[in-house]
Amino acid sequence: MSKQFDVVVIGGGPGGYIAAIRAAQLGFQVACIDEWKNDKGGPAPGGTCTNVGCIPSKALLQSSEHFDHAAHHFNDHGISLDNLKMDVARMVGRKNTVVKQNNDGILFLLKKNKVSFFHGRGSFAKAVEGGYEINVAGAANEVLTAKNVIVATGSNARALPGAAFDEDKILSNDGALRIGAVPAKLGVIGSGVIGLEMGSVWRRLGAEVTILEAMPGFLGAADEGVAKEALKAFKKQGLKFEFGVKISKVDASGEGVVVSFADAKGAEQTLVVDKLIVSIGRVANTIGLNPEAVGLQLDERGLVVVDGDCKTNLPGVWAVGDVVRGPMLAHKAEEEGVAVAERIAGQHGHVNFATIPWVIYTSPEIAWVGRTEQQLKADGVEYKAGQFPFLANGRARALGDTTGFVKFLADAKTDEILGVHIVGPMASELIAEAVVAMEFKASAEDIARICHAHPSLSESTKEAALAVDKRSLNF
Repeated sequence: MSKQFDVVVIGGGPGGYIAAIRAAQLGFQVACIDEWKNDKGGPAPGGTCTNVGCIPSKALLQSSEHFDHAAHHFNDHGISLDNLKMDVARMVGRKNTVVKQNNDGILFLLKKNKVSFFHGRGSFAKAVEGGYEINVAGAANEVLTAKNVIVATGSNARALPGAAFDEDKILSNDGALRIGAVPAKLGVIGSGVIGLEMGSVWRRLGAEVTILEAMPGFLGAADEGVAKEALKAFKKQGLKFEFGVKISKVDASGEGVVVSFADAKGAEQTLVVDKLIVSIGRVANTIGLNPEAVGLQLDERGLVVVDGDCKTNLPGVWAVGDVVRGPMLAHKAEEEGVAVAERIAGQHGHVNFATIPWVIYTSPEIAWVGRTEQQLKADGVEYKAGQFPFLANGRARALGDTTGFVKFLADAKTDEILGVHIVGPMASELIAEAVVAMEFKASAEDIARICHAHPSLSESTKEAALAVDKRSLNF
């Protein structure tokens, strides 16, 4: 006997659980299915983000940054420490606690909003009159029926051909978060978000880190000026980079891992490391979803095909987050989840892809929203640029972190903000002002005329906006 719902959400990550809660708030009877397990076999909703992505990586970044400050910067503040050491097991234990707190928080929110939670793998069984039958394979197998189904099954790490993840020596983001001791030598393939963040964690704790990148340059998606400044800072910290590489073989049969590659000049090179993190992108997770049972359309990359409103080719079936087109970002998934729930209710849910911020939580942090200077040039857009360094910011000097700058790009005629790019302290927080401004079609002058607290890092945002019209007061 199946259990009847108005909406069934398959996946309890940021897109899924948010969609389920919003649908319940709109008066629907909602079920959310999620298969993630904690170390005791219990439910661990939150998807990749909470379990092996955004949340645990930030916990390790924070711990490693504290250690780095204690080792290299506390003395500047008059704080002396003897015999400084890092207890990696305790650091990882704290990370696990943070993850569990988030898992439990999501379960609480689902219960509070009267969402029925089912722990197991959800899959399509068949189309039935008025909706779809969904199987839940878990400790207790269940059959659910719903008129509307939201697919939010997320993504998995992409493996390097010929180098499958063993999560011991060849690591995905999952294994990278569970390293039990500081490796003497760490290799990272891919200089994207995951590679940079995980490389930064273990570099701070004493590992010799080498990052191999197939692209000829660094952070091609970021503004060129930001990428250049960030690369300079990372190299100063001790991270080693090789760009334009072509990897021919990865051998983990011995004690460590041997990576054979051709460098940018075509010369054959060998990198020998204790651990190798592979972060070359992610692939849509439709494992076990059984889309063929109902004729759900996937594209050549395995993504669920959707239109601009996240509708699939099937009536009443929607998909959000990493399993569909667009950036694989937790906050993008959340926005889509809310929008779909509202669309099911007959409302006009909205997601503006032009104002989705990007953040890399390294030190310095990197964040941007909107178009880069190179994109504006390529598109032939007339623009004005304004930039202000944290070196001239009093709060940044007091923090002891003056790396980087804020950069504004505005339309040359209308002054509308087209992009904001930040590299430096707390960029992840500062970018929110730019997102709000761009959502409301603000001009650079609007930001320049808003009173910002003094002293604050956000004053650099104001000064960069002022600099668009060459009116910066401090630089």
